[in-house]
Amino acid sequence: MDSVRSYSTDEVVRMMRKTPLFMTNLEEDSGGDEDNEENIQLEALRALQYEGTRAEVALGFKERGNEMVAEKRWKDAKEFYTKGILALRAPLKKEAPPDNEVEKAQERRVEEACYINRALCNLELRNFRSALHDTSHTLLLTPTNSKAHYRSALALLSLARYDEALDSCTRGLALTAPNLESTNIAERPSPEHAAFLALRTRILDAKRTADAATQKRLSEDERRKKEQLSLNAAIHARGIRVRMTPRPPDLEDATIRLLPDPLSPTSVLNFPVLLLYPTHGQSDFVKQVAETELWGDVLGMVLGGDPLPFDRDGEFGVEGVESFMEPREGGMVKVGRKVRLLDVLGGEEGKLEVVDMVVRVFVVPRARVKAWVEEMKARKVRKS
Repeated sequence: MDSVRSYSTDEVVRMMRKTPLFMTNLEEDSGGDEDNEENIQLEALRALQYEGTRAEVALGFKERGNEMVAEKRWKDAKEFYTKGILALRAPLKKEAPPDNEVEKAQERRVEEACYINRALCNLELRNFRSALHDTSHTLLLTPTNSKAHYRSALALLSLARYDEALDSCTRGLALTAPNLESTNIAERPSPEHAAFLALRTRILDAKRTADAATQKRLSEDERRKKEQLSLNAAIHARGIRVRMTPRPPDLEDATIRLLPDPLSPTSVLNFPVLLLYPTHGQSDFVKQVAETELWGDVLGMVLGGDPLPFDRDGEFGVEGVESFMEPREGGMVKVGRKVRLLDVLGGEEGKLEVVDMVVRVFVVPRARVKAWVEEMKARKVRKS
């Protein structure tokens, strides 16, 4: 009722008169473009008021639709076919004979034509479900309509419903199959039958491609599961703790891996490593560091070349820095340069952990270590 109260009485009356149930005059203003779809039915009703029987009016709309199809104006053609269908649903005129079998047969033919032609429009407009709806209506009227089977198969193919598409195609092939025993040229394979054969080939090719893609995806999923199980077993065997947070960072394809063979127990664990320079608010990222590498070699790879862009005072040489990791209980654990990454992560009695599949290491110039440690302690006290 709130929606009614938001309009005046005159406005409500005008709105109701746009609905066929409440109209007092078929010439009522049908509104603007926004009401176009709703008023397709009104146009059909207006036509019935001034022109012949329902079948004649619907036939007129169908022929206008055919003209639009010839011009490939699919949306306009679809609208005319819809008007034809709606005209056939309108109430019979009082003077129309209720049991005129000829009229009923004509209505049925026009309805069938409107539905099958609208299916073509929906296919061209890529409204595949709507096309399927129209072909289903056509087949309810005439189960032997080969065009309906063909367009149904096309719609189902576009919807990747291959088994159903093959079923529709097979029915169409049966309907258009030639009499091979006949010598009459007219009964030899027709273009329509050839079209069904070509469509069946398309469907079978698409189905094979889809089945192969599905099988490949399943195989890849199975391999990923095995790789993950192998990785989990390797991490557990080394006593390394891994913890994931609710919102891990996006590292693209950087993660802990077993290399060279993810499924081999003799492979080596490789870790992404994030080097944090807290005194300067900077960082470096190394995508893969083998568990067997000495930490000093990792530092040499990062710090041993050109000076870091922010290192104006030359503090970040391999021999001039100290490295630390933060245990889950807090505090800091020093990482020696002559220690393997595996010994760091698997040692310390399980105090250290790899968070979100990334090893995080703080790298601090030796001259700044004391001040930085004191700052970290003070920060922890403030948080508590």
